[in-house]
Amino acid sequence: MSYPADFLYSQEHEWIQVNGDEAIIGITAFAQQELGEVVYVELPEADQNFSQGDEIGTIESVKAVAELYIPVSGVVLEVNEAVVDDPEVLNDDPHGEGWLVKIRMSNVAELGSLMSAAAYEAFLREGE
Repeated sequence: MSYPADFLYSQEHEWIQVNGDEAIIGITAFAQQELGEVVYVELPEADQNFSQGDEIGTIESVKAVAELYIPVSGVVLEVNEAVVDDPEVLNDDPHGEGWLVKIRMSNVAELGSLMSAAAYEAFLREGE
């Protein structure tokens, strides 16, 4: 699996795509594969404010329930209702149409704690 080079990644297997002070967040293909078939997604409401590392939702699969953590502090601008309504989208395209939330970042310096695609792939190899 190759991971988009323009994303940053957390050790909790979330990705973030930055556009100015806004960002899109989702889970990595690795996380989706580990979970298996996702059957339910619970996400926060718009306008909620979170600090880096806060739990912002849950993802339930046929195998497990996993918490979703926010990789940087910010306020939720938009939730991907398509994934809430049809979790199958997350199974098919976790790095694209399966995005979860859009946020306005409140501390862009926190991006420095995240990994590049190459560093994330190395992190995954270390865990094998």
